[in-house]
Amino acid sequence: MMKVAHVCLLLHVLSTTCPLVNAFDPFTTTLVIGATSIVGRKVYNYFHESCDPKWIAFNATGLEADLRSKLFGQHIASRIILKAVDGFMNNDNPKKPLVLSLHGWTGTGKNFISKLIANNIYKEGTKSSFFHLFASTYHFPHSSQYEHYKSQLKEWIKGNVTSCERSMFVFDEMDKMHPGLIDGIKPFLDYYENLDGVSYRKAIFIFLSNAGSDRIVETALDFWNSAKAREDIQLKDLESLLSMSVFNDQQSGFYRTSLIDKNLVDFFVPLLPLESRHIVQCTMAEMISREMKPNLTLAELVAKDLIYFPKTERVFAATGCKTIESKLDYYL
Repeated sequence: MMKVAHVCLLLHVLSTTCPLVNAFDPFTTTLVIGATSIVGRKVYNYFHESCDPKWIAFNATGLEADLRSKLFGQHIASRIILKAVDGFMNNDNPKKPLVLSLHGWTGTGKNFISKLIANNIYKEGTKSSFFHLFASTYHFPHSSQYEHYKSQLKEWIKGNVTSCERSMFVFDEMDKMHPGLIDGIKPFLDYYENLDGVSYRKAIFIFLSNAGSDRIVETALDFWNSAKAREDIQLKDLESLLSMSVFNDQQSGFYRTSLIDKNLVDFFVPLLPLESRHIVQCTMAEMISREMKPNLTLAELVAKDLIYFPKTERVFAATGCKTIESKLDYYL
């Protein structure tokens, strides 16, 4: 009889009535209700996202496969992202949060990389309640109110990390953010064990920016003009130039920031401008994602339709892979 009561009460938790409950004495009913309450919480946690391994589990193999098959022309970024995220997620006691700053021209893959990371950490991917995206022009539109934004941002991050230490925060359009705003969260990115009882060491912060793109393009173009392989470009060829360029850019949200001055950004990740062959690869990948049969002729037609720069050499796609989806729609 007790087993029947358990079943009925579980069904009751799931919004099904069960008249047998009233047939038990108060003591038995209390025991059954207590047990069912525990079951109910487990049922709730099973179907609702929570901060535990069922919902948060890093898939290194998946991230490696995604970077290899979905991100094109970015050998530097792919290598850095995989090693940085893998090392961080497999460290049970990191000394600070993982802080990445991704820089590159429009359509080179900055937002896409942050999505790949999220998709391989959270079961719900970018739809996870632990993934947070901030767009400067949307969330912080008025530079005159940046002190107010700074206060709100600190509280938002503190509240979410308190709920789940494995939270991920992505800041898009850093080049359009008010200089000084991001310094408000500097303590969260530092080597503190905790701040007011909250540890931020297992959180991930990713900054996306067009700042420094000119330096990246210059380096890539120099290699192209010298007939050197694009794949020979190394991080050392760009990282110091990139960090200094961003630090001194008055239009950047990183202008004179203590994050750079105090070396709290773990990696400045350059994303190279994309060539026509990479646009073809992006188009083929888009076809596959739509469950279409890959059509190389069509992909080359889409790539040919884009605008390339510099005007004389026409080496790099001005919009990268950003407009591929709409271009493909046009030709289908």
